[in-house]
Formats: sequence, C-alpha cells, structure tokens
Amino acid sequence: MKNFQKNTLSVAGCGPGNCQARSENEGLIPSNYVTENKLTNLEIYEWYHRNITRNQAERILRQESKEGAFIVRDSRHLGSYTISVFIKARRNMEATIKHYQIKKNDSGQWYVAERHLFQSIPDLIWYHQHNAAGLMTRLRYPVGLMGSCLPATAGFSYEKWEIDPAELAFVKEIGSGQFGVVHLGEWRAHIRVAIKAISEGSMSEEDFIEEAKVMMKLSHSRLVQLYGVCIQRKPLYIVTEFMENGCLLSYLRDRRGSLPKEGLLSMCQDVCEGMEYLERNCFIHRDLAARNCLVNAASIVKISDFGMTRYVLDDEYISSSGAKFPIKWSPPEVFHFNKYSSKSDVWSFGVLMWEVFTEGKMPFENKSNLQVVEAISQGFRLYRPQLAPMSVYEVMYSCWHEKPKGRPTFAELLQVLTEIAETW
Repeated sequence: MKNFQKNTLSVAGCGPGNCQARSENEGLIPSNYVTENKLTNLEIYEWYHRNITRNQAERILRQESKEGAFIVRDSRHLGSYTISVFIKARRNMEATIKHYQIKKNDSGQWYVAERHLFQSIPDLIWYHQHNAAGLMTRLRYPVGLMGSCLPATAGFSYEKWEIDPAELAFVKEIGSGQFGVVHLGEWRAHIRVAIKAISEGSMSEEDFIEEAKVMMKLSHSRLVQLYGVCIQRKPLYIVTEFMENGCLLSYLRDRRGSLPKEGLLSMCQDVCEGMEYLERNCFIHRDLAARNCLVNAASIVKISDFGMTRYVLDDEYISSSGAKFPIKWSPPEVFHFNKYSSKSDVWSFGVLMWEVFTEGKMPFENKSNLQVVEAISQGFRLYRPQLAPMSVYEVMYSCWHEKPKGRPTFAELLQVLTEIAETW
C-alpha cells in the first residue's frame, strides 16, 4: 500500500525565472509523486551520502584515490553537513582526506569559507567544483553511493562544455586580446568570470569547439580554468575563471622596484607547476609568455590561452615573418621548421623567467625578429637580469639549449626551482 501525504498542488505558468501559481487544490496524492525543491533536496545529488560515518567516508575516498574526489555527508549535529575530500600526496605531505564543515550564518546562507556565501548547499558545491576558494583543492570528482568517481561538470546546458548565454551577465569591459574584447561578467548571478568575445573571422571556431571539450578536462590550480563556451549565437564566447590582477606582464611593470626576488621566483614556480601538469598530460601551450599568464587576488600566477594559437586565422600572427609571431619566445626548431613540443614550451618558459626577473622588459628589445633569428642561430642568448642570482640564470639558460633533447623537462625544472626557493 502506498504512503499518502497531504499536499497543496499548484499548477504554475512558468517562464524563464518566473513562475506564478494559476490554481491551488488541496488533497491526497501518493508521496512518491512528490519531491522537495531541487535546490534543497540533497537526495538527488550523486555526491550526497546521508548516513555514513567519517571512517566510512575516508575508506570510500581512499579507494578512489583521486585528487579532488569528494562526498557530502551528514554531520553528527542534526541539520549540519561535512564535505570530505581526497588530497593527493604533495611536497612534504602524504595523501590525506580533509573534512570541511558546511556552516550556516544568521541570514540562512551556507558557506565553507566565510567570504563565499550561498543560498543552498548545491550552489555551494557547484561553486567549489570550479573554485578551490579556501579548500586545498577544487571538488573535482563527486563519488556516488556505489563509489566510482564521476567527472565534475562545468556547464548547465545540453552539453557539459556549453554554457547558456542567458546565464551570463556582462559587468564591464576589462581589455582586449588577439581574439576580441574581454569582459568581466557574472555566471548564474554570483560567479565572477571573464567572458572573451571571439571576433568573427579571427578563429577557426569549429576546430576550437572540439578542442574546448578536451580543454575543459584540464584542471589545475595554476591554469586559468575554462568553464565553457557559448555557441548559440554570434559572437562565440569563451567563459573562464576571472583573475583580479590581470596580465602578468602588466602586473610586473606596474610594480617595478617593489617585488622581492622571492616573490619573482614564486611566480616562476607557479607557471612551472602549471606547465608540468600540461607536459604530463601531453598538452603543448605554443605561446607561453608573461602576456599569456594572469594573476589572481592572492597574487598567484596562472597560465592562460594554452593551445589557442592553433585556431588563429590571422596569417600575420602565425607567419614567422610577421611582427605578431612570438619569435622572441621561440626556439630554433619553431622559427625554422614550425616544430612544437613540450621542449619548445621549455624554451619559452626560460624567456618568461627572464621577463619576470627583469620586471617586464621586452626580450631582445633592440633587435628585429630577423635579427633575433640570426642571433639565436649563432648561439646568442639573453643576458642575466640584474635581479636574477646566478643559480636562477643557470635555470633560464638550461631552457635555451639549441637541441630540444638538451633542455630539461618541466618536472625537472620544478624540482630545481623548489630547491633554490628552499635555500633563500
């Protein structure tokens, strides 16, 4: 026999964001026909486990053993909840499981980090799937009741990589890049994002959309997160994490003379960590430079626009004879044979380190592109910046070996930079 419960049945006329009851009738209906509002009924979410203990949660997450695998469970106190998340082994730290209490303030808003408040727990979880914001990692993989990690999605449209433009609000223009204008915006009313409008004819859009599905899966604390793309109308929009302090090149120039050498080295480590991740995932940047890195509110540097040069339709940008081509950041095999690899990215990283330790100077500033090609081919390399100790310059110089095989990997570079940082 079915359970019945008394309910007021509302028949609503609904439009986007607007529902109004047209009629109300009170009566008995089967209870299994009723579910709570989606925002508050946690039972429908794969990450929610009602009755499991801390020990059970840890056992499930250790079985998964994936960075950012997480579940949400009931706490011992009625009506309160805990996020349990797996953190992989890092420098000086074994793999661990962190437990974060979800708290509620006097206004009824939920939070883990007090700066980020939400109307519901699903909103909170969705936000932290895209932003660590006080946690040791993003919530990357919800773990279902039967175990097994499920990839965290970044879009709420029909495809995981596609964002509905109706969910975006444009706040203000904050700059322009090689593809078009960039705006500060809001996604789903409370997530601050950067929205890049792609000028028609500047990019091979079909190829990029296919690649965006791959790029969505790249997720690291030192990469600017791609949230998704809007393709339902022109122009095409690319929606990414918003970085409050803008481009690294401008950041360096604006603060010239005030940045300690430890801070400069830390910026290089940030970029190296992101590049080591790309290297490990067999992904080539192709245009690594200070202008293509961004800085967040905590002064952490993240890599942006990875792989984008493949989709540029501007012949002047991709031709080695054109002024826009990044000759001054390119190794011989790129400007001679157009041959890219992680080792060509390593060369560019050496130049980026030089940019950082000169606080934003232009490499080979008095030379034309043609003169740079000739000089590099003859064995000429950039000089040691005044702020760079010899140990740091040696790292840069190792990136500029004529042969790709002679250059270190990003994994090796990261180890060396870490050792240098520990001696300062």
